[in-house]
Amino acid sequence: MEKVLILGASGLVGRALINELKADFDLYGTFSSSPLTSLSEGKSFRLEVQQIEIMRQLIGSIKPDIVISFLRGNFDDQLQFHKELALELRNSQSRLYFFSTTNVFDGDFTKPHTETDTPISESDYGKFKIECEKMLKEILDDRAMIIRIPAIWGKSSPRWNRVLETINENKRIELYSNLVYSNLLDVQLARQLRYIIENTLKGTFHLTSEDLINEGQFFEEMIGRLACEKELLQFSLFQGNENTHYFALKSTRKDLPDRLQMTNRDIISYLLGSF
Repeated sequence: MEKVLILGASGLVGRALINELKADFDLYGTFSSSPLTSLSEGKSFRLEVQQIEIMRQLIGSIKPDIVISFLRGNFDDQLQFHKELALELRNSQSRLYFFSTTNVFDGDFTKPHTETDTPISESDYGKFKIECEKMLKEILDDRAMIIRIPAIWGKSSPRWNRVLETINENKRIELYSNLVYSNLLDVQLARQLRYIIENTLKGTFHLTSEDLINEGQFFEEMIGRLACEKELLQFSLFQGNENTHYFALKSTRKDLPDRLQMTNRDIISYLLGSF
């Protein structure tokens, strides 16, 4: 049974991944403030992004076959942490799965971006992720997998909770009428990553919805099915002009099966399943 260490396992995606993997992998996880009750005793560890020596101790004692990083924190601290992590893994056979973001393309909104596009970013967040992706590849080569993701939804996600709170409080939801984007479910991401791990797939992955959707259309359908009598949506133009802009990931890879794909309407139906 392979050992998997999940860094930042107490977050939305980390919790979904624990549920997906716990039956077939020897799981370990780290948390910052919320202990991992879903892991057995002795397999949950408090770890802050500044605690590099503790990270080294964990790697040395667990000797994980797979490390998955959802870590958050100060960008400079994260960059240094992941550099030291990669150096710690360099002389092992461990594989690293590093979670990145659509923001590595926030310097170009003219099109959706695939895995073969060169990242270009204007935000500090996107620039940090680009630098971290590049550094991990330089140190670990093909044992570093880059997983880029869009907006993540789930039945316990902050995004979904904010929508429900907004409806209950009858507040406005501000949206862009000319922004096309992509989404993903926490449970869907966990299933996709499991497939990537089990089949030892390599490279860069865009895990995202099968299709793209206008932000306004996504919320109109969701809100319409939740509270059709309420006028909650307020629209403005992204970047102040009427051109269509894309903040979206697409994938040109053909190695994930169709059963692991979802459309944006599938995502909405899943979220509304408890209503």
